[in-house]
Amino acid sequence: MGVIELCNISSICIGRAKPICLIEGNQRRRITCMASSVSVQEEESHQQKQCVNGGSFIRTHLLKLSPYQPILPFEVNEALGAMKFPYIYPDPESRTLRAALAEDSGLESEYILAGCGADELIDLIMRCMLDPGDKIVDCPPTFTMYEFDAAVNGADVIKVTRNPDFSLDVEQIAEVVEREKPKCIFLTSPNNPDGSIIDDETLLKILHLPILVILDEAYVEFSGMESKMKWVKKHENLIVLRTFSKRAGLAGLRVGYGAFPRSIIEFLWRAKQPYNVSVAAEVAACTALKNPAYLEVS
Repeated sequence: MGVIELCNISSICIGRAKPICLIEGNQRRRITCMASSVSVQEEESHQQKQCVNGGSFIRTHLLKLSPYQPILPFEVNEALGAMKFPYIYPDPESRTLRAALAEDSGLESEYILAGCGADELIDLIMRCMLDPGDKIVDCPPTFTMYEFDAAVNGADVIKVTRNPDFSLDVEQIAEVVEREKPKCIFLTSPNNPDGSIIDDETLLKILHLPILVILDEAYVEFSGMESKMKWVKKHENLIVLRTFSKRAGLAGLRVGYGAFPRSIIEFLWRAKQPYNVSVAAEVAACTALKNPAYLEVS
C-alpha cells in the first residue's frame, strides 16, 4: 500500500521503496491508491509469458491444410479478349452454344434451351406453368431459389421435409401430390447443401406421379453420376437443368441450360427473353466445352 502523487497527470512513478512521486507544477493533486510492489522489468516479463498466439486455437489438422486455389480460366480469358464483336446483340437462339451442348451431352439441340444462369430457367418454367395460387412441392433443406421464385410468381409452396439422412420422403411426396394437386416439384441432385444423390429408382417413382419434375443437376459433374438430360426424350414430365457456374467456374458470366421435352420447350421459346445469353457468356461457355481438361480441373 503506498501513496502516488499525480502532477500534470503525465507521469506516474511506481517503486518499491518510494511510492510517492513529486513533480513540480502549477496545479497539484494528491491521490491515494494501491501501488504495485512489482518492478517494471518483472511486470514486462510476466506479460511476455502470458502473450497468446491466436494460431494456438486453430484445429491442428488445419495448420497444414493448403488454402483454396481458384481455377484461372486462361483459355476463356483469351477467348473473351479475342472477341471481334462483343458489342452486337447476341444470337437469340444461342445456336452455337446449343450445338456444342448437344455434342457434349449426346442430346439433340432441339431439346436444349440456354439461359442467363439456371436461375433464369427456373423462373421461366414457373412463369410458363404456374397461375397465381397454383402449388409446387419443395423438399428442404435445398436450394432456396425454388421457394423464392414461387413467391414471385404467386404460387404456394408445399414443403416435404427430407428424411434425417437427407433422402427424399417419397411416400409423403406421393400423398401430397394426391391431396394437394401441385403442378410441379423441384428436386436437386446432388442436393444443395448436403450433396445427397437421388437414385434412379427414386426418381422413376416420382416421375410416375402426375406432376412435372424439374431436376436441378447444378453439381452433377462432382457426383460421378451420368446426367439425366437424355431422359427428357422418354419422360414428358421431366425437365433437367444444368449450369456452367460450378462445372466451368463461370458463375459471373451467368450461363445455364436445360433439357426439355419437345411438348414443353416449344412454349418456353415463346416466353423467354430474346437476348438472355450475352455474347461474352456464349463465347466463354463454348470455349470451356472445347477444353475437357479445363472442365475436369474446374
